[in-house]
Amino acid sequence: MTAPLLEARDLRTHFPIRRGLFGRAAQTLRAVDGVSFAIAPGETLGLVGESGCGKSTLVKTLLLLEQPTGGEILYDGERVTMADAGRLRRRAQIVFQDPYTSLPPRMRIADIIADPLRIHGLADREEALRRARALMREVGLNPERGRDYPFQFSGGQRQRIGIARALAIEPSLLLLDEAVSALDVSVQAQVLNLLRDLQERRGLTYVFISHDLGVVRAMSDRVAVMYLGKIVEQGAAGEVYERPLHPYTRALVSAVPSLRRRGERIRLAGEPPKPTDPPSGCAFHPRCPLARPVCAEQAPLLQEWLPGRLAACHFALEPLPAAGQSAGGVAA
Repeated sequence: MTAPLLEARDLRTHFPIRRGLFGRAAQTLRAVDGVSFAIAPGETLGLVGESGCGKSTLVKTLLLLEQPTGGEILYDGERVTMADAGRLRRRAQIVFQDPYTSLPPRMRIADIIADPLRIHGLADREEALRRARALMREVGLNPERGRDYPFQFSGGQRQRIGIARALAIEPSLLLLDEAVSALDVSVQAQVLNLLRDLQERRGLTYVFISHDLGVVRAMSDRVAVMYLGKIVEQGAAGEVYERPLHPYTRALVSAVPSLRRRGERIRLAGEPPKPTDPPSGCAFHPRCPLARPVCAEQAPLLQEWLPGRLAACHFALEPLPAAGQSAGGVAA
């Protein structure tokens, strides 16, 4: 088995919520709460979940843009800490969600793409600009427009600029945080095709974050599903979508018309709980159609239920109640 390029072990990122005159920590927001996974070189791991589940915080923590509260991050088998942040970012880069705000508006495009080369001391100005023009060509932009500013480009073109900037220092890992969600559907397809081509040509490894399950399925080798700061299911992308194990994953898949197998839709009652006040036991149990007393008392471990299939559920192999039947948190 290939050694992981990136590995997270029981990774946690908590934020104190300070209130009162002296700013005492009144609560703790557990944005990432015990996440573990490994990703092999050249693989794409898709990360899905509702807004607020901790996906973006996890990505920032993996790049040490947020300081982890606990756990470990390993890159190429070596543990990295905040002291290694500069070295890590030489090998891993991020592409942000919004191409309209992630580019400095007063910099020319060639300078934006060349900037990482100068920051990391990898090229002088002339060489950095030469590489920037080559990168513009590689991502499908006219290098003659290198002197233009971001406002002169469309959303899809701006995201190509962001990808070129991320590739400038030749990282082996790209963290793609909702990188196509702000784009029109037709433009999304173009950018996704570009990302596939770049991965094949450069041997890149991706962590692909999105709330769009269809996009994640198309892009990913494996999928990890997050709920309230934890991974509740992991497995090969096709297998997770064909036979989701965790009730939360089943509800997500059923909500996407193109992924439904029999047209059914699982409707969950209530809203996700606050990460500052999670339920006891399994965080999903107040909304879960399979919930039983043990679910409120004991948090399930993320364990293997089928070959290569992990789920954090006490009853992962059980069928859901029939439509209209009163059970757990499913609306009848």
